[in-house]
Order: sequence, then structure tokens, then C-alpha cells
Amino acid sequence: MTALDWKTGSGRLTAGGKTLEWAAWGPEPKDGPVIVMLHEGLGCVALWRNFPEALSKATGLPVFAFSRAGYGQSDPADLPRPVDYMSREATGVLPEVLNAIGAGQFILLGHSDGATIAAEYAGRVEDFRVRGLILMAPHFFTEPMGLAEIADAKVAYESTDLRTKMGKYHANPDNAFRGWNDAWLNPAFQDWDVSEVIDYLRIPTLVIQGEMDQYGTLAQVEEVETRSYAPVDTLVLAECRHAPHQDQPEQVMAAVAEFVARLVRIEAAEVETA
Repeated sequence: MTALDWKTGSGRLTAGGKTLEWAAWGPEPKDGPVIVMLHEGLGCVALWRNFPEALSKATGLPVFAFSRAGYGQSDPADLPRPVDYMSREATGVLPEVLNAIGAGQFILLGHSDGATIAAEYAGRVEDFRVRGLILMAPHFFTEPMGLAEIADAKVAYESTDLRTKMGKYHANPDNAFRGWNDAWLNPAFQDWDVSEVIDYLRIPTLVIQGEMDQYGTLAQVEEVETRSYAPVDTLVLAECRHAPHQDQPEQVMAAVAEFVARLVRIEAAEVETA
């Protein structure tokens, strides 16, 4: 696949048989890593708001974001989504996205579903270009409180102006919402568990979680801490719900910038000793 034109700042690429929107910030990819952002279950490029640009300025690195099928201005997803849709995104779509970027190194930064997809990619796909993981509010298994919150979201979508609000960011809000909500509320999803991918992580990981996260508990963070063979840093934030980069932006940006700087120093040291 031909590398995309970074200079345009945005565009469309094909991955997983779908046309996906993308956007880029910062310098063109050269020798250093590109930070690739993977959005949450109802997110998209636009809903990252100013975070990608601020992240590029804080780290000095190129930052890339894309909307998965069904989200933003990307093609609609095929519904219903299967229970293992995040695994399929990790192994069947993300490789093509990374190849389209055409960089030699990547740091994957994911939020919620995007964090799970990033971890699954690192645990299931052998790709030495990926040098680090930043996981915000990841989930590796279901928890009753999270499923209850998702059930409440269905009620809100059907009885409030949530659909109208989502329509400001998603070309097909029904496709975006139903693809996510119906999968999580599928009775088979109660047994969903991909925590085994943590056992195969061999790169440094930063996990960020809010103490008040309504979709998952600190058990998700502890799973990474106890099972990963690679270094794991954690940041648990008070007064923070499911979106740490929105609820505690300064703390999140400082932790991410420090983690990325450390990875860059490690890479530089390895090059010097090679």
C-alpha cells in the first residue's frame, strides 16, 4: 500500500475493505516514531478535539488519528458487529492503517475500545515497528457496572437528544451507536475476555485510568501490571471518569510526554550502542 501524503493534513485511506478518514499533526514522519491514536467506542477523529495537536506540540512527534469504520466520516461498518470486533480491528484493519502511514516506528495511543485494540495488536501481531503503548481506560474483560452503563446508554440514545448530538460528528450516528451498543449488550459479550494478550506484550506500556471511570474498575489496570512481562507505568487519576484526556488534561499530557520522551531516549541509546 502506498504511503499517504502527510503534507495534506487529512484525507482518506483504505483498510479492512473500508474507506476511512484520517488526520495528521506535526512534522512528517522521519526516523522517530509516529503516535497513532485509536478512539473510543463512540469516538472519531473530530472527537479527539485539540488533544492530537497539543500532543504533537508536547512531544515534538508526528501524531496520526483515524476514524474506524462506522465512525466519523468513514464508511459505515457492517452490522451487527461480532463479539470479537476489537480483535478483528486489531488484526485485520490496523495493520493496513500502519502500512499506509509508512513510518518505521509507532507508539500506539488508545482510549477505551481503542486502547483494547492497541493492546490486542501488540499482543497478537508481531510488528517490531511498535515501540510503546499508551492505554487510556482500557478494557480486557467485562464488568457488571460497565455493562449496566452501556445499557443506560441505549435508553439515553432512544429517549434523549443523544442521537442528534452524535450526528454532529458521525455521518451515520445509528451505525456508530448500534455497532458499539448492540455488540456490548449481546448476551455472549458477558463472557468476553481478551486479557491473555497482556501475556504477550514485550514493549513498555503506560496505563491511565480514572478512579471514577463508569465503564471499568482498577481491576483492568491491575491486570496489565500483574501480567505484562514488559515495563508498565500507571497513572490513576482522582476526579476522573472514562475520558482522562478530557477530565484531567494537564496530568495526562505530562505523563504521556514523559513516557514518550523516555521511549525516544531508549531508542537513541540503542542506536548509539548498535
